[in-house]
Amino acid sequence: MAELLHHFSDWYLATLSQGGYWLIAALMALESTLVPIPSEVIIPPAAYLAHTEGQLSFIGVVLAGAAGSWVGASVMYWAARLLGYPIIVRFGRYVGLGKGKIDLAERWCARYGPPGVFFSRLLPVIRHLIGIPTGILRMDFRWYAVATLLGSLLWCTVLAWLGRAVGQHPELLAGSLHRFFALVVAVAAVLGALYYVFVQRVSSRQ
Repeated sequence: MAELLHHFSDWYLATLSQGGYWLIAALMALESTLVPIPSEVIIPPAAYLAHTEGQLSFIGVVLAGAAGSWVGASVMYWAARLLGYPIIVRFGRYVGLGKGKIDLAERWCARYGPPGVFFSRLLPVIRHLIGIPTGILRMDFRWYAVATLLGSLLWCTVLAWLGRAVGQHPELLAGSLHRFFALVVAVAAVLGALYYVFVQRVSSRQ
């Protein structure tokens, strides 16, 4: 996994100057589906380069990331709504989406509604899955869309702030962007721990 992230970082950093906001939005759209691309390795490096090289802007990185997240999350919602629970459960396991994960996301959605969608955008795993139960349960798409967009804006702002903060203190990297990727992966690990402690326990009480 670490080697894959290393290769991805090399490609991303080499391509970002040409792809710009469209590349950020496209990768964040994929990140909001079932493609295992962590947002922690998309937004912070872009914000870092925005601060150090000036080819991108902080606001532009945040808006591109949030827009891409919204598009990907909307695709997940409508796919689940049109396909329905039986088909999702039957074929989801082939893409790493087992019944347990679907049921967990469904309990989260049923318990917390649109506020749960908002907070899910800040948590790993559940962030990628929340569109499925909301689509299956036919949550009002307007509420889903607003909650998703606001949550994505907040999450992308936090990640972009992290990238800019590192850009303002280059001594943290000692000249290596690969160390930056290691830093954001460590942040992702902490968020993963919060996911298992908070989401799993809260959902299992229902």
